[in-house]
Amino acid sequence: MSEGKRTNAIPPDILATILESAVLAPSSHNTQPWRFEISETGVSLFADRLRALPVNDPDDRELTISCGCALFNLRIAAAHAGFNAHCALLPDPGDEDLLATVTFTPASASEGRQSELFQAITRRRTYRKRFEPKQVPSNVLSILEESAETEGAWFQVLDSEHARHQVAELVAEGDAAQWSNPSWRRELAAWMHPRRKGDGLTVPGMVAPVAQLVVRTFDMGNGVGAKDRQLADESPVIAALGTAGDGVEDWLKAGQALERVLLRSLGQGLQASYLNQPIQVAVLRPKLQHLLGHSGFPQILLRLGYPATDLPAAPRRNLQEVVENSDARDIKAKQASRR
Repeated sequence: MSEGKRTNAIPPDILATILESAVLAPSSHNTQPWRFEISETGVSLFADRLRALPVNDPDDRELTISCGCALFNLRIAAAHAGFNAHCALLPDPGDEDLLATVTFTPASASEGRQSELFQAITRRRTYRKRFEPKQVPSNVLSILEESAETEGAWFQVLDSEHARHQVAELVAEGDAAQWSNPSWRRELAAWMHPRRKGDGLTVPGMVAPVAQLVVRTFDMGNGVGAKDRQLADESPVIAALGTAGDGVEDWLKAGQALERVLLRSLGQGLQASYLNQPIQVAVLRPKLQHLLGHSGFPQILLRLGYPATDLPAAPRRNLQEVVENSDARDIKAKQASRR
């Protein structure tokens, strides 16, 4: 992290630890599409549009949700360090990349340190394998529902086998639509990296070029769809997380709600992964909305359950790559204006 300005409330080493937790948030294709700027008054969260997925996520909806997840981690890490994080969403209508500003004040001894949620940040994984064949108790699902509502979102479990099967079919239909699109396959392949790159979907370095070529060249939608359909059918829990509206602020709320749900899930021994194809494919999203029978907009489709094995953490970029102070940005802007 760049030396220089610091916030009024937090020493630089503690602020660095808070930001290290923020960047452990989930993101589509592990793009990590966020940037943080430190000033004398606090921290600003920016969307990094250079890491967008224009085919998979043309409106930057999932990009914004990912940034919301990072914002929630920041809030929890700040609380654990003994500070209140005061967030203002979309504070500057003239800067669409500035998603939030955060200021800090010392927390009183009586205010919670959020230890359980904080400790879950480093243990969260996107679990793409089969779960243990074990049901999730209803009281645990109620906790997750309350968690989403705390952040201004809703969490709806698909209870009936018929509804679960219909969702599984929508997932397979979404796979077929995405994989049939050569531009989508090229975008996916571009984010398949060796682990040392620090981002993207991890592929062993020796086979990465071959894997990228296969993904770019072949439509594997039927095979992937069949696998995802089975995963959906066999998962103990299929649930949608949504919001009342469908704008940028709603997406930021969805991201914070998603991360709270994921971290609370860890406290109950659960892990999760995503089946977002029916939301990513525009023509399928109304079908999912109708199936849910909810007045709001589905933003994330989750599968949850008890993991059968431990997984390594996804790679992350160095903090120096995503954090700078406001002086550095001002200097860059002045240099660009002189060119």
